[in-house]
Amino acid sequence: MKKVIVVAAQIVLVLVAMATVQAEERSVYEISATTIDGVEQKLSAYSGKVLLVVNVASYCGYTSQYAGLEKLYRDYKDKGFVVLGFPCNDFGQQEPENESEIKKFCSARFGVSFPLFSKVKVLGAEKNSLYRLLVAATGGADVGWNFEKFLINRTGEVVGRFVSGVEPESDELKKAIEKALS
Repeated sequence: MKKVIVVAAQIVLVLVAMATVQAEERSVYEISATTIDGVEQKLSAYSGKVLLVVNVASYCGYTSQYAGLEKLYRDYKDKGFVVLGFPCNDFGQQEPENESEIKKFCSARFGVSFPLFSKVKVLGAEKNSLYRLLVAATGGADVGWNFEKFLINRTGEVVGRFVSGVEPESDELKKAIEKALS
């Protein structure tokens, strides 16, 4: 029995490694995601833009970052910048609502106008393909918590990763966005 468990664990590790390699070979623009309204959308729609991909949650200590993300989006969108919000319930069950409720909450509480997508998994075997790519491109460490941010330049290259505690309006993040926009 012990041998079977060890072999099964080895198979899982091989499959995870294969998925990571495949993710490394793909471009952000080859990935599709479901919008918060249930429409399948290719991320190639954002080709040529600077993207900030964020796993968001409505009941988190960092939820107030929605306001800063919206401000960033409004301040830089005319220069080709887009925030993409991906609700996630992987950390402390802090996003238990359905998409309709998430959209309503974000709009009413924070005036969110940047694109939101359906809930995703950012951890484990069911990790969303976009997050597989983002994590692989930044060294392979799993997302640590809600509101972790990945910066993608105009050509689809991941050029920055910012932990949850980095506020959207921090000098560190704003300088990285401005550099990617230039």
